[in-house]
Amino acid sequence: MRNWVALQGTGETFICIVNYHAITVAYEPDDLRRRTTEMAASLLAAGIDPARATLFVQSAVPEHTELAWIFNTVTPLGELERQTQFKEKAARQESVSAGLLTYPVLQAADILLYRADAVPVGDDQVQHLELSREVARKWNARFAPDAPYFPEPRPLLTPTRRILGLDGQAKMSKSLGNTVGLLEEPDDMWAKLKPAMTDPARKRRTDPGNPDICNVYTIHKGFSPKDVQADVADKCRTAAWGCIDCKKVLFEHMNAELTPIRRRARELHNDAGTVDAVLEQGAKHARAIAQRTMADVKERMGLA
Repeated sequence: MRNWVALQGTGETFICIVNYHAITVAYEPDDLRRRTTEMAASLLAAGIDPARATLFVQSAVPEHTELAWIFNTVTPLGELERQTQFKEKAARQESVSAGLLTYPVLQAADILLYRADAVPVGDDQVQHLELSREVARKWNARFAPDAPYFPEPRPLLTPTRRILGLDGQAKMSKSLGNTVGLLEEPDDMWAKLKPAMTDPARKRRTDPGNPDICNVYTIHKGFSPKDVQADVADKCRTAAWGCIDCKKVLFEHMNAELTPIRRRARELHNDAGTVDAVLEQGAKHARAIAQRTMADVKERMGLA
């Protein structure tokens, strides 16, 4: 989110709450509505400014799914079946939906509908973004060979490009239950952070550690100042600190950054009208651009 906030003002910025992606797993409709609003409030609380960025909900712009169907017709099945996230998620499900397989095609539509040339993502999404680039190439080759219409978006990564969950076994994911919530209270946050996996080689307090393979140290890179990161790394390598000391310092810096976000999110929760107005205005602007894109696409494809 800090990366998204920093991008505001550097060009036209679109931030989409992708509720269509959320329905590829079992869910309760009322819970989805609540989480959608909560996500919007969290983004605004973290610094997203509707005067400098277009914030909207995916399902409010029907052109997302319209373009996704069109992209389905140029996307090779083999590329979808090779996606790492599809294979990992499919292995955990008894019945695999077509939506889980074609998820990256909708993601490509989310990006290319606004002809975006850069996307802030984590390392786990780079493969999906490469598929978006291939979709753009294939569509351009067939329908805009002389002057490519869709750009090939590049990833914008941060130092915390991939964060494992607190169990240290897989990426941080709500569906795996290994996360710290942005709006969690400090006591709940510490209760999760305290037993979090660190360098597996540190069996005793006196064992030197390797911060390069410690997931807690990776989270430090997202929250702690550079001098603190250097101090933590040194004390880990020399065993001057135990892992609990490292976690206490991380908690201090996490709490310092997240406390004002929690406070602002609570204010927005009590002012739902403000959040709804921001989303409505964002969707209106997004639809205007999406409709122009679809008019161009249909013209080039003989659909209009």
